[in-house]
Amino acid sequence: AMAEERAFAMVTCTAPVNIAVIKYWGKRDNDLILPINSSLSVTLHQDQLKTTTTAAASRDFAEDRLWLNGEEADVGQPRLQACLREVRRLARKRRGGSAEDAAPLNLSYKIHIATENNFPTAAGLASSAAGYACLVSALARLYGVEGELSEVARRGSGSACRSMLGGFVQWQRGERPDGRDSRAQQVAPETHWPELRVLVLVVSGEKKQVGSTVGMQTSVDTSPLLKHRAEVVVPERLALMMRHIHERDFEGFGQLTMKDSNQFHATCLDTFPPIFYLNDLSRQIIALAHRFNAHHGCTKVAYTFDAGPNAVIFTLADTVAEFVEVVRRSFPPATNGDQFVRGLPVDSPSLPEELLAAVVTEPVPGAVRYILHTKPGPGPQLLDDPSQHLLGADGLPRR
Repeated sequence: AMAEERAFAMVTCTAPVNIAVIKYWGKRDNDLILPINSSLSVTLHQDQLKTTTTAAASRDFAEDRLWLNGEEADVGQPRLQACLREVRRLARKRRGGSAEDAAPLNLSYKIHIATENNFPTAAGLASSAAGYACLVSALARLYGVEGELSEVARRGSGSACRSMLGGFVQWQRGERPDGRDSRAQQVAPETHWPELRVLVLVVSGEKKQVGSTVGMQTSVDTSPLLKHRAEVVVPERLALMMRHIHERDFEGFGQLTMKDSNQFHATCLDTFPPIFYLNDLSRQIIALAHRFNAHHGCTKVAYTFDAGPNAVIFTLADTVAEFVEVVRRSFPPATNGDQFVRGLPVDSPSLPEELLAAVVTEPVPGAVRYILHTKPGPGPQLLDDPSQHLLGADGLPRR
């Protein structure tokens, strides 16, 4: 006899943001989201940056619906539909096999999805990676699907496949035209390098001029440097980066992270017409990092920039307080002195005069909005506490 079907089910998951240290830029297949090169990222801790998603399915829902940060949004977005279709396909495949212990959910029921970020979406942090990783995690739990889900998340947003795992994550380019081997793999867990810290310098700026999807397609079409990067430079750098991570070699990790960020932005400049994601402030932060390292005679901090002007700085725990103070002196907060540093606590050090003289040149007040202090963290989590659901029992947003 057929197992009883549940009339209603609800699941809530959280998922992290990730920052690429070997960049992904360029697709070889736009529909399946297959990259022209492999990439490697660090998953950030969800205490500071996370997306929370509740997915509910019910016999009583009249249509699929979606809410982003409390506002209803278009549930028909092709990438969201692709994720939904893939998870349901996997659920169907699984059902063909053994009898389920729990009563399965009817795959034809409509679903309601609510999703929220605990960080400003406009902060220019890749919310789509966390968003799609979270969506896929919640849908998979809802439909009882387990196993390899990074491929499904990739269909939503390329970098989302890397947010399906914690710590240090490689997205393998894959060779197959169907994309079945283009998936994420953990290089090391977040516990592997406990001293590593991350500072996100959120700069005062507006929405980026050229979206990633359009930008990378133009680069693929017009940049000979991007082709050289994908075919020659990245494979070598990936092997090197994995070695630096395994050996916890900050000098090697930091230098390679900066070089790879610089080359990614060089391919943007080599795109025609050129794309500028870095602005004057980004360049001032780059110069500041190099002055700081030169003063110390070794790599103490490493910057990386994605498709926008915000700087992400990697450093070790013993350097955080000093570098944060250098940033505060270089870009004095205009108004939010108390709210300038957010996230993990930071001590207030006294800086040696010779450091200030060498590193802090012309201060630019108000240029950095705030600094977020965080560290590497785990992959998506299931929330067991029903009070944390974003949807009520009626399937509508709670607040």
